Amino acid sequence: MLALRLARGTHPLVLLRRLMVAAASAGVGFLLLGTLTYASAHPGHSSHALLRLLWALLPLAAAVYFAVSVARTDPSTRPSPGLEAAGLGPVSLTALAAVSTAVSCTLGSVLALLFFLHLRGDITGLPFDGAAHQLLSAQAPLPLGAALTLLALTPLLAAAGSAWTMRPRTARPAELTAPTALPWGIALIAAGLATESYTSHAAATAAFPLPGHFDGSPLGVLTGWSLTALGLAAAGPGLTYTTGRVLQSLHPGAVRLLAGRALQAEARRIGRPLGVVCAVASGVIAAASVYTPGPGAFGPLTGLGAAVVMTCAVATLLTAALESKQSRAATTAALVQLGAPAQLLRKATALRVTALLAVFAPLTWAVAELAALPLTG
Repeated sequence: MLALRLARGTHPLVLLRRLMVAAASAGVGFLLLGTLTYASAHPGHSSHALLRLLWALLPLAAAVYFAVSVARTDPSTRPSPGLEAAGLGPVSLTALAAVSTAVSCTLGSVLALLFFLHLRGDITGLPFDGAAHQLLSAQAPLPLGAALTLLALTPLLAAAGSAWTMRPRTARPAELTAPTALPWGIALIAAGLATESYTSHAAATAAFPLPGHFDGSPLGVLTGWSLTALGLAAAGPGLTYTTGRVLQSLHPGAVRLLAGRALQAEARRIGRPLGVVCAVASGVIAAASVYTPGPGAFGPLTGLGAAVVMTCAVATLLTAALESKQSRAATTAALVQLGAPAQLLRKATALRVTALLAVFAPLTWAVAELAALPLTG
């Protein structure tokens, strides 16, 4: 009840982020229900149904990651004198963040169920009744228990992730401390590319069936891409920190120092979302270079899954950028009071963005080309 009362008085942008979390949860729920009806309609293809479920885990992970980032930047879950006076300490705020996240994701799951039943034709009296009855296997029954279990995955995982991320901690890593996962990230990228290259010529019987008509990728190729994506996410903070350090070492002036210090301080906060966006973008580029566009090349469920992953990745990056801006509010105010011109702060921001693009854009292109090379050879 407290979470609902706090939601009524929040800023419209905060409500928009929560609605985006609900929309992402709805997309994932729709994909999971589609996988369930496929398994129900094709009892003799259990292996294909399992692999379709594994494919749906990628949008699920993206939605949970986005929900956790939104919970971390929610103003209602931050310590404040008013909340402390009301008896809401760090533990209570952690529980509040988990409940708020679960409420948003549950709303999306309920909407996914209603929309799914409507397109199957199980709910009538509205426009587009049964418009997707063939795609959603309307001839097969929908097991209620299994459907509710799958729909509960996103709220439960998102709530658990929010509680784990916002748990009270006595010691946190210092912001100018260099991230140490860069070598591991590079190793994962190399292992992923090697796995994809080794398994790219697998037999057609080892294909990994994706929802819709996107059925031609061997399981090893997607495993290699997953390792590459994890490597980029792990290497993101280290690359961001190194970029900030390089900016300060090349004829450092006021703008370079401000930009470099900010990148080093924000390396952990924005580096990982940057790495995830880099992984998603490289996957899109590689897919576009391998598969010829045309009617029927991608099924509707494949497009939905890709849209959920891309939207959540970009939205998570924007949320992390907003969190970084909020964390710099005190420093920015102090610089303004000391007489720093606004143009100086804008130049430092533009330099940070330019430096990150100069590092991550070529990296994205290189990973995409290396990932697509074994599939086009």
